[in-house]
Amino acid sequence: MVKRIEPEENQESVWDYPRPPRVERTSKTLKVIFNGEVIAQTNNGYRVLETSHPPAYYIPQSDIKMAYLERTSHTTFCEFKGAASYWTITVGDKSATNAAWSYHNPTPGYQTIADYICFYASKMDACYVDDELVQPQAGDFYGGWITSDVVGPFKGDAGTWGW
Repeated sequence: MVKRIEPEENQESVWDYPRPPRVERTSKTLKVIFNGEVIAQTNNGYRVLETSHPPAYYIPQSDIKMAYLERTSHTTFCEFKGAASYWTITVGDKSATNAAWSYHNPTPGYQTIADYICFYASKMDACYVDDELVQPQAGDFYGGWITSDVVGPFKGDAGTWGW
């Protein structure tokens, strides 16, 4: 059995997040840096909250330097949100393949994040929520952003697939 970490004041436990996931607007400043370039910055994002996962932050394409992104042929399927498409990011001489994803036609209940893009913090130089540097969620399957206001334990580490 997983032992939930009790949140302190001004913290959330990912074990209080719902399943199926909930989508919430956030006015926090989200910033993504790759190869020294700010490729995305917004105060108009969404966060998706799902049991045992740190929030996944989605950024509108209007606040992303889309010239640095190219859609790939890679796809995955989420039982809740539907089919995801992936993006390679290239800035100068550096590329990260399938480093971001989006839902062009998400299932009902998730239309608000249609064509918003979520970045794997682990594949970027840095991602920020407000002025806080994000810690990437462990593993290569999930893309949650860990900040000081969320506590776990978080799914993604070795041995957590069965949770």
